[in-house]
Amino acid sequence: MNAPMTPHRPIQALPDQLISQIAAGEVVERPSAVVKELLENALDSGATQITVRLEEGGVKRIAITDNGRGIDKDQLPLALARHATSKIASLSDLENVGTLGFRGEALASIASVAAVTLTSRTADAAHAWEIVGSHNGSVSPSSGAHGTTVDVQDLYFNTPARRKFLKSEQTEYGHCAEVVRRIALARPDVSFSLSHNGRTIDQWNISELAKRSAHILGNDFAEARLALDESAGTLRIHGFAGLPTASKARADGQFFYVNGRFVRDKLLVHAVRMAYQDVLHGDRFPSYVLALDLDPALVDVNVHPSKIEVRFRDSRSVHQFVFHAVQRALAQTSATAFGSVPAPLPAASTLSGDSGAGGPGIWRREQTQTSFGAQFTNTFAPASPGAARPFFADAPGVAQDTAAYGALFGGAAASSPITQVEPYMASPEAMAREEYPLGFALAQLHGIYILAQNTKGLVLVDMHAAHERILYEQLKNALQAQVSGQDMQVQSLLIPVTFYADAIEVSTANENQDTLKALGFDIAALSPTTLAVRSVPTLLKNADAQTLARDVLRDVREYGGSRVLIERQNELLGTLACHTAVRANRILSVQEMNALLRQMESTERADQCNHGRPTWVQVEINALDKLFLRGQ
Repeated sequence: MNAPMTPHRPIQALPDQLISQIAAGEVVERPSAVVKELLENALDSGATQITVRLEEGGVKRIAITDNGRGIDKDQLPLALARHATSKIASLSDLENVGTLGFRGEALASIASVAAVTLTSRTADAAHAWEIVGSHNGSVSPSSGAHGTTVDVQDLYFNTPARRKFLKSEQTEYGHCAEVVRRIALARPDVSFSLSHNGRTIDQWNISELAKRSAHILGNDFAEARLALDESAGTLRIHGFAGLPTASKARADGQFFYVNGRFVRDKLLVHAVRMAYQDVLHGDRFPSYVLALDLDPALVDVNVHPSKIEVRFRDSRSVHQFVFHAVQRALAQTSATAFGSVPAPLPAASTLSGDSGAGGPGIWRREQTQTSFGAQFTNTFAPASPGAARPFFADAPGVAQDTAAYGALFGGAAASSPITQVEPYMASPEAMAREEYPLGFALAQLHGIYILAQNTKGLVLVDMHAAHERILYEQLKNALQAQVSGQDMQVQSLLIPVTFYADAIEVSTANENQDTLKALGFDIAALSPTTLAVRSVPTLLKNADAQTLARDVLRDVREYGGSRVLIERQNELLGTLACHTAVRANRILSVQEMNALLRQMESTERADQCNHGRPTWVQVEINALDKLFLRGQ
């Protein structure tokens, strides 16, 4: 079908009202966009108290009052004029934006599609002043405290076609409330009040980020998070990262801020996701509230009309900084660092797993043995030659023999016969000092769980999941020790693998030769449409070279580096650890169980297995008392 012919018109300047309405199509997408713009203006004014009042999801009314510095009487018309702002005055200001708003078109755009009343009073003014409608309106005396109130009514009253695209009142209110939550999380030093249709919904007083995030994200997040605060040069990241065991099926608990501005930046999301990669299954999403502060000159916030996307001058450095900072925080998840972990995920949300050698609920990847495992056979072989067993032995058992476990436990247990099964009790002094957070083993349940006693009560340990994490960390450390201080070991391909590549892939390969070589890859352009892979890291010599090369080039292009190598490495290590870990129905001695507990206490990330499930849970004495109605 042919498109209808448009009438021929001469080129002419558009009227200001129409220009503002066109701009409103980008700025005023829905009521929540108005809320965002007005809240940002309030914060830029230095407000410490902000009230948000909504009616009918913000369509009928949005009124935002702040106690900021206010607007002078003679500047009120300019506040409603297009591209008029106090926040920038030159290109230099634009390249070093330190405020949330800076374009100067928000209020003018809003006023072009709604009825706007702007009331403001500065600290030295005898009373407030107001202007109604647009910058052409007259300024008249009004009442009001120090600060500013922007009252927006009947959104899209003069553009009914736009109003038809809005959703239900409850949906639009939900979007507005989400914007208020995001901004309130970024500024715990400011109090916020939110009401809808005359009813107060939320009230957040001035507090610390720990309390504000607990209030907004809930107790579940407050009880399962890690504090984070690291700096490197002009970069600083701080906030809270949720424990992997408290992950969710949706990514609705993720809040990232750059210089106080909420953003959805794929580079930052990728960096955090990679930090969780070996403690969280791919179908689960961590929760976090993280803020990145850096020199405004190093980030461009003017790349999207809604200012929700940013661009970094040195994206690779930012990616690596965020990745390593979050990864280091997650490495603290051990019994020694934290007294307890969240309860297991509800049964309905756990991943299905087989009940074979890995035990019920243990998600396993079946994979044939690779030559990579041979590198570590000697490192983790049993101490006794007679007890030696291959990494992928089908028979149940542990990677170390019982003597090795006993030696790890130390003391009398180390010299005890491996057949000894009588209970071991720690001295009251050791228990009182809480030298052993996971306590001491009492028994084994159904060949799957270890029951232990500590000062708080009962500890339940999934022995396969716990041992899998221990072995996984040992394998990673062994690999890192081998390559530390050395160039990446590479495997030259006897016959280079060639493949068709588009112009972007070819240019990426040509422009990033040093980065690719540092990662162990030799990828050269044979023609404008052909790339050849001549060498790959020895670790990945059996992988599909073409697919691997494309993945690496994509990562280098998007993130300034590649996580493919580590992802594949960790996948192989995880498989080795899963196959090598103690199997279900393997009867362990008390010495072995205690040795496993001691290893957990000294292993990073030991609170969860490689897939994000808890390896142990605490049942406190008072919980047991309630079960048996003691004291009632």
